[in-house]
Amino acid sequence: MNQQPLDPLPDWDPEERPRIPGSPAFVKHSPGRRLAYGLVGLLVIPTSGLGTGLVAANLQNIQGHLGLTQSEAAWLSAVYVMFNASANLVLFKCRQRFGIRHFAEAGIAAYVVICVLHLVIADYPTALLLRAVAGFAAAPMSALGMFYLMQAFPLKHLGRALCLALGLMQAMTPLAWVLSPWLASTGDFREIYRLELGMALLSLAAIVIVKLPQGIRIRVFEPLDFLAFALLAPAIALIGAVFAQMRYEWWEDNPWMAYAVIAAMAMATVAVLIEHHRAHPLVMTRWLGTSDAFRFGMGAIGMRFLLSEQSYTAPGLLRTLGMGPDQLQPLYAVIFAATIAGAVISALMFGPKRILAILGVSIALVIAGSYLEHSATNLTRPHDVYLSQLMISLATGMFMGPLLLMGITKALARGTDHIVTFSVLFSLSQGIGGLAGPAVLGTYQLYREHEYSAVITAGLDPADPQVTQRIKLYQGAYAKTIVDPARRDIQARALLAQVATREANVRAYNDASLLNSLIAFGFLFWTFASDIFRVLTGGVERAGRLTRRRLSVARYRRSRKLRTHPQ
Repeated sequence: MNQQPLDPLPDWDPEERPRIPGSPAFVKHSPGRRLAYGLVGLLVIPTSGLGTGLVAANLQNIQGHLGLTQSEAAWLSAVYVMFNASANLVLFKCRQRFGIRHFAEAGIAAYVVICVLHLVIADYPTALLLRAVAGFAAAPMSALGMFYLMQAFPLKHLGRALCLALGLMQAMTPLAWVLSPWLASTGDFREIYRLELGMALLSLAAIVIVKLPQGIRIRVFEPLDFLAFALLAPAIALIGAVFAQMRYEWWEDNPWMAYAVIAAMAMATVAVLIEHHRAHPLVMTRWLGTSDAFRFGMGAIGMRFLLSEQSYTAPGLLRTLGMGPDQLQPLYAVIFAATIAGAVISALMFGPKRILAILGVSIALVIAGSYLEHSATNLTRPHDVYLSQLMISLATGMFMGPLLLMGITKALARGTDHIVTFSVLFSLSQGIGGLAGPAVLGTYQLYREHEYSAVITAGLDPADPQVTQRIKLYQGAYAKTIVDPARRDIQARALLAQVATREANVRAYNDASLLNSLIAFGFLFWTFASDIFRVLTGGVERAGRLTRRRLSVARYRRSRKLRTHPQ
């Protein structure tokens, strides 16, 4: 493959030269220029992540306006994640081939077009198509926001800048929930698309005025790259679709899920066989089979899985208890502030020797936060989960930067051609982990809710004086509105059944939080298993050496005694 630059290169200093083709040079800027880059980064990062958060936060409004079922509405968020996760298969090479500047302008221009189409087309099939294209178009914007923010920092602080940029990306979902009540107050769900369009236009103008430094362009595409993409992208999308719908459709009753998994495995297998025998593969399959890549991939999926608790258990419990977006707004403000604080803490603590420590603290915070939420009751309100959600939010802001840098280091140790594989592995792990977490916790919560409902309903004996008293109490509540005693009795019993279902849901959400805490504890042990084993084996070896030393000293003293006092 031709690795010669396609353009004449400026006279960069060695430390300014782009680390890999497709990335901008990190030249020395004036303070004013650094400030401009930082402001553009702080604009582009919300533009890339706020849109999907707003759709997720306003999904019920969109569902009502379009007349959708809950399962149909879930596809609007699912297709975005599916296409966003598969986009990095080719986007990194697009940056290397066409240059970071053209890549930036084309990426945001495509996003602007999608936002405009959202405003003029409102039917469900077209909305699905547009969310899918938006997921693909938003993928380059995440990288752009990161590059712009990194340009605002000196070279020696690039690692800290990366931690800060990635932490800010995690904060966009809670920010969307904070803004949603104000946007929903107009009654028009397209307000979220107008906000998306406005931010996209501002970002487009900003990157045209404040351009990134030149990078290195090389020829990287081969014909088989497109075949690999045509096989891997649908495979990733099918797996994402299964995880996205597991919360709403029971997999045993929907054979299409099994067929989707089989088709995904078949396409992925063919793609791996093709890539494994190429001289310059799109995906480095040999590296993916190493222990380093496996541990990184499983670690990235595990962290995203654990942190998805924040988007399901506590908010889901509070919504079950009747809390609406207005009541949840202060909670999401706490989550947003704590996520930003976690990103700042991670940036300040960052160092090659502290990466594992930061990850360990993040997992410990998830364990503690999830455990605190497993004792909720029907009287739990948003302020009762501030502390637990603050802990989990700190972990969300802290973990991403160190995890990404640890993976990049392992990939670059193998060569710059492994970066595409790393980008795919990382984005796929975050997409699949983010979908798998709510899917698994939601399935478990539903299963436990059915179990608790059966137990509670079986215990509602009409002959029990407490049950009879509760029914009479509910009948009294309907006395002024329902004259017929028989109808009052039916309504009272229906209300009692709703209370039983609510209590079953509360217990089920508690079990889901406890399960997440136990999984996090196991994940913490797995993360540091090699270190624990090394410490334990080191202790055994030291004890053995000490025992052998004592035995040798005892034998020496015995021999001295025999020589001094012969029998």
